[in-house]
Amino acid sequence: MAIGIFFFYSAGQRGPRQPFCTPMLRWLEMTPTFPIVVLALAAALQPGFPLPAQSSSSLTTSVQAQLPALSETYKHLHRNPELSHHEEKTSAYLAAELRKAGYTVTEHLGKYQDGSQAYGIVAVRENGAGPRLLIRSDMDALPVEEKTGLDYASTVRTTNPQGQDVGVMHACGHDIHMTVLLGTAREMAARKDKWHGTLVLIGQPSEETIDGARAMLADGLYERFGRPDFVLSEHDANVYPAGSIAIKGGALHASSTSIDVTMRGVGAHGSAPQNGKDPILMAAEFVVLAQSIVSRQIDPQQPAVLTVGTIHGGAKRNIIPEEVTMGLTLRTYSDVVRDQIIAYIRRTADGIATGYGVPSDRMPIVTVSQTEITPATYNDPELAERLRKVAVATLGADHVEEARSLMGSEDVGLFRLGDKIPGVMFFLGAANPEKLAHAKETGVPLPGPHSPLFAPVYGPTITTGVTAMTAMALDLLK
Repeated sequence: MAIGIFFFYSAGQRGPRQPFCTPMLRWLEMTPTFPIVVLALAAALQPGFPLPAQSSSSLTTSVQAQLPALSETYKHLHRNPELSHHEEKTSAYLAAELRKAGYTVTEHLGKYQDGSQAYGIVAVRENGAGPRLLIRSDMDALPVEEKTGLDYASTVRTTNPQGQDVGVMHACGHDIHMTVLLGTAREMAARKDKWHGTLVLIGQPSEETIDGARAMLADGLYERFGRPDFVLSEHDANVYPAGSIAIKGGALHASSTSIDVTMRGVGAHGSAPQNGKDPILMAAEFVVLAQSIVSRQIDPQQPAVLTVGTIHGGAKRNIIPEEVTMGLTLRTYSDVVRDQIIAYIRRTADGIATGYGVPSDRMPIVTVSQTEITPATYNDPELAERLRKVAVATLGADHVEEARSLMGSEDVGLFRLGDKIPGVMFFLGAANPEKLAHAKETGVPLPGPHSPLFAPVYGPTITTGVTAMTAMALDLLK
């Protein structure tokens, strides 16, 4: 068998010899130990990936047997990404696969603030009395042109809401998340004698615009499908090796708040600035002073990031415009700190305008978005510790790391209704271990989420995700 595995690996890795793999696969499929061989082959195909030590060999074997089909699912989803608010084909595909797995599926759940319909899906499997567990996956992709060079790379292009022609890519791993959800759905269906309660699987739209979870809740998610006792989710990450997960209690992701600041002035000819109040100059000063809010007005023990991401103003070189608008993003772990920073933004903008003698009816306008806003992702400490022990027992201690908090944001926390429902999100390692070790040695990070070069090592990432998620679900639905 060792010779066969080595031959399969060599042929699989060197494209011209790949056809020689077919006879080997056909022979293996006829053997009674095919699932075990698949497991070994999966490890061989990914050099440097040790197999996790599993406490449940039946779960390990079953998940590995799913890998060929799940790999095709992943590649299909990766080749066919859709932007936020446009996940029509993605949601239909996911819904169809969940129906095949024996779930009752509802499509087109979600109402955006403008009244438009979202593409959210809810798949339910009732299995007697017991807890209700919600497992969430997101579905949308990003306006990123893929540059990985993979044979399954996305070549999709579309027009974004601003009318620009853009590439589309699953540059944040939502294709991994959907594949893990499907694998978990099938494992749970096959083990219905091992759990009791109700399993609710969510295909959430528009995570990247952080309004998808809110849209589903606004359309009566809990009123129609019941309020869960637990919320569980995962997110792939290139800072952990494939074959592992990372988990912790407490803050995992920061809150996200989108803010627009409009500096208003008095227009004039560019040759006579004394006749006007220049909002471009005021905006420039605001961009610099805004950085002092976090560095000099917030407790250094309280993490926060304030970034000015857009600035627009003016139409011609020799005209001082009437106004300049800036788009800001604010990240914190604390609602109190967030509110403090918003207050300081208003004070800073007003102070600059006052200093330049702007008339009272032309003072700055600070607008805090009510749609592009999401709370911090907070893992219930007790639940996180319970699931960490499950992961250790299932994957082995060497494959369970302590998660590190990020200033990036997620809207999965909205499903917890302000921490009223215990919830946990864990990180799913997606990086080649050897490349990750080299990156740590050199200090040059691997291409991560939102990069056109982001390329998770999908085989061990998917199997580890399905194994961990299934084990956790079984424990919560004892």
